[in-house]
Amino acid sequence: MSYDRAITVFSPDGHLFQVEYAQEAVKKGSTAGCALFGRLSWSPGIVGVAEGSGAGTRLGPADAGTAAQAGAGESGATALLPVGVRGKDIVVLGVEKKSVAKLQDERTVRKICALDDNVCMAFAGLTADARIVINRARVECQSHRLTVEDPVTVEYITRYIASLKQRYTQSNGRRPFGISALIVGFDFDGTPRLYQTDPSGTYHAWKANAIGRGAKSVREFLEKNYTDEAIETDDLTIKLVIKALLEVVQSGGKNIELAVMRRDQPLKILNPEEIEKYVAEIEKEKEENEKKKQKKAS
Repeated sequence: MSYDRAITVFSPDGHLFQVEYAQEAVKKGSTAGCALFGRLSWSPGIVGVAEGSGAGTRLGPADAGTAAQAGAGESGATALLPVGVRGKDIVVLGVEKKSVAKLQDERTVRKICALDDNVCMAFAGLTADARIVINRARVECQSHRLTVEDPVTVEYITRYIASLKQRYTQSNGRRPFGISALIVGFDFDGTPRLYQTDPSGTYHAWKANAIGRGAKSVREFLEKNYTDEAIETDDLTIKLVIKALLEVVQSGGKNIELAVMRRDQPLKILNPEEIEKYVAEIEKEKEENEKKKQKKAS
């Protein structure tokens, strides 16, 4: 039996291969091709994804990479590496992004979006899948606000998104959503939160995390450098995210998208000039540290 073609059947050694292939799609990056054209062709013998359903049929082991390459060629920018850090009074999301095509409107290429006034999300994986998840999460946020007259907590909407993903691992005629997400925001008591979900429907709370291509090296950097002193102020928290992204981003601040959310304030997307200012400060600090090391060595 071909266990990697069945969504609801476990292999003899306990694997759900379709879920694992969806996780590979996240690692390969993301494609905006299906967002524009509504249909994504997988490798030979695999049917594509119908727009709006978020379902389609099955993935093969090599499909994630094929889709990422095809989508990037057709529609320009793809975001590869979202990073999230929870500070004391701020949450920061940063995304590595590729250069936008010359004739493409940069405003239409976003991997960070608001779900409600107090919650936002960044994702890695298939853009069309993410659009479906984001739209459903936004509807749930508004429904919750109308029903109980309070905004959602960050854990509530994370659990909703995780439950939605999990349902798509148990039904025939569907496939798992090919995205992982970092969800950040503030609860009604002003507590900052950061959660991560994956295609299987699991979710966990984090102090700092990264997903997508290059996430391992960035996560190792965060494990070494995330301290109470590193998030003492808002600026230090923002710099920590930029430093983490610069571990894998080769072209500096121009390929970084950054969003911050403060207590009782809406989501703010930093403009390129603000990001370049932080990058310049980081480079200056590095130079000063190198000079100090040279003096000690001499």
